[in-house]
Amino acid sequence: MSTDSTIPAMPATLQVTDTEVFMPFMRDVARCEQSLQELNLMWRIIESSAKMNCPVEAKTILPTMAATREGFAKLEQELVASLVQEKVRNVMDGIATKAQYVIDIVVRNLFERTADVGFLATDRVLCEFLAADPDDADARREEVRRRLQEYRSKYTVYDEILLLDTQGRVMVQVDAGSPVTQSADPLVAETLASESYVETFRATDLRPQLDRALVYSRRMHHPETGAVVGLLCLGFNLAQEMQGIFDSHRDGDERANLLLLDADDRVIASADPLWLPPGTRLPTNVAGSPMPCVFGGREYLVRTFRSAGYQGYPGPAGWQGQVMVPVDVAFRGNAGTAGDVLAGLEPAVAEGLLSHADSFCPPLFEIMSAARTIQRIVWNGQVMTVGQEGDMAKLKTVLDQISETGNRSNELFARSIRDLYQTVLASSLRNAQFTSHLLVDLLDRNLYERSDDCRWWALTPELRAGLAEATLADDTRRRFGDILAYINGLYTVYTRLFVYDRDGTIVASTGDAALGTPERPGMPVVGAGIAAQTLSSVLALRTAQDYHVSPFEPTGLYGDADTYVYHAAIRDLADPGRIVGGIGIVFDSTPEFLNMLRAGLAGKSETKSKALYVARDGRILSSTDPTRQVGTRLALDADLLALPAGRGASRITEHDGQYGIVACTASSGYREFKTSDGYQEDVLAVVFETFGAVRSGAGLADRSALRIDTDATRAAGTEYATFFCRESLYAIAALHVLEAVPYSDVRPTPLGGGGRIGILGLQRAELNHRFMWVYDLAQLIGADASRVTGNSQVLVLRHGAHTIGLLVDDLHAVPQFAPAQIIRTPLAVSGQSMLVTEVIKANRGELLIQAVDIPRLFAWLIDGIEPGDDPAGGAQMQMQAA
Repeated sequence: MSTDSTIPAMPATLQVTDTEVFMPFMRDVARCEQSLQELNLMWRIIESSAKMNCPVEAKTILPTMAATREGFAKLEQELVASLVQEKVRNVMDGIATKAQYVIDIVVRNLFERTADVGFLATDRVLCEFLAADPDDADARREEVRRRLQEYRSKYTVYDEILLLDTQGRVMVQVDAGSPVTQSADPLVAETLASESYVETFRATDLRPQLDRALVYSRRMHHPETGAVVGLLCLGFNLAQEMQGIFDSHRDGDERANLLLLDADDRVIASADPLWLPPGTRLPTNVAGSPMPCVFGGREYLVRTFRSAGYQGYPGPAGWQGQVMVPVDVAFRGNAGTAGDVLAGLEPAVAEGLLSHADSFCPPLFEIMSAARTIQRIVWNGQVMTVGQEGDMAKLKTVLDQISETGNRSNELFARSIRDLYQTVLASSLRNAQFTSHLLVDLLDRNLYERSDDCRWWALTPELRAGLAEATLADDTRRRFGDILAYINGLYTVYTRLFVYDRDGTIVASTGDAALGTPERPGMPVVGAGIAAQTLSSVLALRTAQDYHVSPFEPTGLYGDADTYVYHAAIRDLADPGRIVGGIGIVFDSTPEFLNMLRAGLAGKSETKSKALYVARDGRILSSTDPTRQVGTRLALDADLLALPAGRGASRITEHDGQYGIVACTASSGYREFKTSDGYQEDVLAVVFETFGAVRSGAGLADRSALRIDTDATRAAGTEYATFFCRESLYAIAALHVLEAVPYSDVRPTPLGGGGRIGILGLQRAELNHRFMWVYDLAQLIGADASRVTGNSQVLVLRHGAHTIGLLVDDLHAVPQFAPAQIIRTPLAVSGQSMLVTEVIKANRGELLIQAVDIPRLFAWLIDGIEPGDDPAGGAQMQMQAA
């Protein structure tokens, strides 16, 4: 057996077409929609007022207002639809992951059962018992029952084990509480006629107390003649197994129900049987439609998965994993959980992460782009009306309303985008944490089987009797080798099985004939000794239930690679209290751990998602990241390394120069493994998901707080266009600003230098369709070159006969400041102070805005006059279009 990745890929992003279906259950989205509709109405009122009260004065801004209103209406629909779609997608993705987990873990578990029944059916003691004369069989019945009880004590997933003869008579059974003497079940004849295992799930007289039982059966042969002498039946404790899955992975507030369904869509097992009891036929959703399904008069979001099989084993025919969550409770609590995500982030991290919205949430990126367009239209509308003549009282009222409504619109968009942003991040955090939980569960379940194997194989009578001999004969050694080779051929997750005597000397082994470590190159395995500490631990094992696991490190038995080696003591067949040696099984950790990690990440981008198993000290046991090798240390926060068993956590992080998510879960064991069997070896599953390179973004994370307060009683002053550059707020007298255009309109040119980054041509009559140079303000003030983002804007500035473009990071507002708020600053020798000659005191002096001196700027760029000199003169700079 091996553990290749078989969990199927997750579905693509869901598309929600009918937002009205979900709006009644999303109060936060409904409130957002209402606010958007109120603002939309306000834009219509402003436009109508301007047309009626000052049509002549407002003629220059009416087209802009119309464009704003139309764009706002479109954005309103897109924003609401995206909020609904993202919330539905998050819920559907979450329940899909759990539904897929339910069926795939069941199938992985049952695959092990198909191997168990095949191996146990060849057990020589059991075969000899069924082949013996009735009188001899009666004498050995209790011995065989004890052997089967020993098996069940190792493999606790079984609640019944039976041996039947060819007539269906029950010769031995383990469950004394449900006595069976004879079976007329057709599975008896089917199994006797089959050369493979038979899987049965239905009512059966072999398990009379159960409505339906899952039984694995296999025929057994005479150890000498090969004749069929009976069959073995293993009863799998499905109810207990499913309850463990449900308890471990159901949501804490129990809004959703986890289910296992049969081929007829009827419930086999339910996390809440009082809600959806076994036998109930349910609607399913294999296609992944995001639309609700109706059941029992209630609407549900449903996700259903069928198994893709595991190692060629398809699982019971038609079985499905399903999760159902009522629509009326599906979206409760998501907002609160999401709100905590951004609250704990540094503003710079939140801003930088938001700049990668195009990669981790395309709808969010599209809404941000649309919101920036509307912001620019409003900003340009305010700039265009600066200095207009006419009935200024009426026009001023319209302009004030535009300014106020524009600010409200920007705030609402920023808040709504933030909500969507939080929803996406919260969902990503939850999914990453669930993935890490799944990974440790896969590991614990797999290693549980390894602890069972070594203890059961230590009970092999031939090994026990052979090691008890005073001198180990060559024939006995060869027999040991044959037994180990047979077992290893069935259980391929091991690279080596070996047996050693009481002195720790290896007497038989599978795998390579020599140990290939640097310390002992080419040393034969047989004849070598196991580590003294390991031997001491094995000899100290008190019962057949105890086992020992070596630390995860090189032992020479697995080359120079790290792995676990599971050991069990072999006891004298005649005197079980006497240890005569031991058995060691070398787990093929390198591919098996890697396959588990890849299974948990199935459907995720290998470049953006990485998974690792690490020890408590951060030492890597396995990794899908080729840059992090086994044995090296993973830099992980101390609180994550110290997570209590079974607990998990996830957070936003910066990892390898990338923004992303780290999720971590500490193993908690499976059944008695690591919980009550005395073995303790915590392993952490770590998942990294990256969104993009670390950079200082230009988003909405902290700039919405830089609102400029207005005072209606303040004396009239000068309007300024404000904007961001290098994370600081700057201002330019609005009379010098024609408009703002997106950076995407700029044509890069190799004729750079002096801060020039490209040329820009605008279709404006007053510019006569000419081109102009575009300069990077950041470089002009002595900083590093600007990093262009989706927020980057180019201000078109006019001074006298000259026009230039100025690249800035983002737009802000067009406020008015009284003369008393503008303070002259002394000139410095160089740097940005050369261009900033005034500082504006806004918000009662709590906010300082640097004002760029436009005459100095143009004199410097056009005539080459240093800002500290007299900015007189100037030459034509515009270029004719080629």
